[in-house]
Amino acid sequence: MKRSLRPLALSLVLAATSLFAAGCVAVVAAGAAGGTVAYVRGALKATLDQPIERVGAAADGAVRDLKFAPISSKVDAVSGDIIARTARDVKIEIQLKKVSDNSTAVDIRVGVFGDQAVSQQILEQIKRNL
Repeated sequence: MKRSLRPLALSLVLAATSLFAAGCVAVVAAGAAGGTVAYVRGALKATLDQPIERVGAAADGAVRDLKFAPISSKVDAVSGDIIARTARDVKIEIQLKKVSDNSTAVDIRVGVFGDQAVSQQILEQIKRNL
C-alpha cells in the first residue's frame, strides 16, 4: 500500500511546488538609467548607474512626488532604508546598497506580498529624479 501512495504524494508535492513557484517568477529587463531590473518574490530589484547619495535623494524625492507619507529615511555612504506609507496605509520600503562608487542596488517592496505596478511607478519616479 505504501507503494501506491508514493506517486500520489509525489504528484501533490510537485503540484504545490509549481503553484508556489508561479508567484516567484522573475521579470528581467534592461533599465533606462543603466543596469538591470527584476521583479522577484514581491520585490522590484534594480541597479542604477548613479552613486548612492544621488539615488537616496532621488528616492526621497519620489516619495514626496508620489504623495506617499514618509515615515523614515536613513541613507549613509554604503546603504539606505526609506520607509513610507500609501493613502491606504500600505508600507513601502526602498532599500539601497552601494555596489560601487557609481552604482547602487535598489530594492522596492510595496506591502507584504509586493505590488509590481506601484513598485515600477516608484522606480520610474526615482529615475526621473536622477
